[in-house]
Amino acid sequence: MTGADYFVPFRTKLRSMRTEPFGADPAGARMQRILNSPNFADGVFQNPLGARTRPSGSGLEFAKIYFQKEQRIRRAPAGTVPVHATTLADLAAPPATGLRLTWMGHSSVLAEIDGRRVLFDPVWGERCSPFPFAGPKRLHPVPLPLATLGPVDVVVISHDHYDHLDLPTIRALASTDTVFAVPLGVGAHLERWGVAPDRLRELDWNETAKVNGISLTATPARHFCGRGLRNNQHTLWASWAVSGPEHRIYHSGDTGYFPGFRDIGAEHGPFDATMIQIGAYSEYWPDIHMTPAEGMRAHLDLQGGRPHGVMLPIHWGTFNLAPHAWAEPAEWTKDAAEEAEQAAAFPRPGEPFEPGGTLPVDPWWRAVSAPMAAPQWRTAAPDAVPGGAPVVRRDLDVAGER
Repeated sequence: MTGADYFVPFRTKLRSMRTEPFGADPAGARMQRILNSPNFADGVFQNPLGARTRPSGSGLEFAKIYFQKEQRIRRAPAGTVPVHATTLADLAAPPATGLRLTWMGHSSVLAEIDGRRVLFDPVWGERCSPFPFAGPKRLHPVPLPLATLGPVDVVVISHDHYDHLDLPTIRALASTDTVFAVPLGVGAHLERWGVAPDRLRELDWNETAKVNGISLTATPARHFCGRGLRNNQHTLWASWAVSGPEHRIYHSGDTGYFPGFRDIGAEHGPFDATMIQIGAYSEYWPDIHMTPAEGMRAHLDLQGGRPHGVMLPIHWGTFNLAPHAWAEPAEWTKDAAEEAEQAAAFPRPGEPFEPGGTLPVDPWWRAVSAPMAAPQWRTAAPDAVPGGAPVVRRDLDVAGER
């Protein structure tokens, strides 16, 4: 160590030691855009509605629940998840209706819209973690190798958390000709990982990019950012409204419920299909992830307050990220859809479907789920469904009969 080295700020030294999975901090012109953003104040990006981004309540109590053996069993499938082995034949012919969605697991969705292919939050890695030996591991394999997916016009990223922005996946896609649409600040990670700046469309909320006839608008969400121990809120999070000549779709990314869904729907909807986060919720972080009832409410808000289009539940089934039972998000969403008389699709991972055609509705998860004991969500919260009255449902053993 030289005398000069001694005076290098400790934070600078930490940054120099940060490995590639942690990404990069925004700097230069990118940081200036962030500082000029109307959504950046007091040194951080702000949520559209106040949100606590760190778990509330007792950390010890949460740890007891999360690591208890019986609870761990509930949070994983009891058998092999029936992944649909997506083949080239599944995707070779264009969708008859002009719109086809293929849920790859978690929040990863391939959307074929009006002759273009948009890939949301692609995560093909085995763990959503900066480390190959630790962190949440896949509960089912990817439906197909990334290399066989075929050309993609746009890769859309909602935010920089590890279960949405995956280094190995981005590196593989960086070698293709695809364009990346990302929230403001996230481009710093992608550039470090080999994505050329001219292939980035880096947007603040309510900004739009056009790629091959498709409009992509970064819309507000209620969440947070960060890939390290310190969270400086210097990268933005977003939901996305995507429109082609004939169809409109929406991807929520990660978000807590907030009234802004109505504004998004009024500006960019109604949507032929929405992809809504309904998993990894908890009473310990109620502001930043939606329950299925809140997700259904968000879908209806986006559609002008009435059932319309198709809701595809996402952000569940692939990684164990919260205390709830593995199958609970799907069961609760199915209930909420029935109560709201809203069409919802429940494909197996990798199963393509057209929102304008026959929807996959079979509750396939029941065959591989451990029984759930008296779930409290069988009493829906007021205003979670149209009418606002609580709806009481009887218990369900998902391995048996309703």
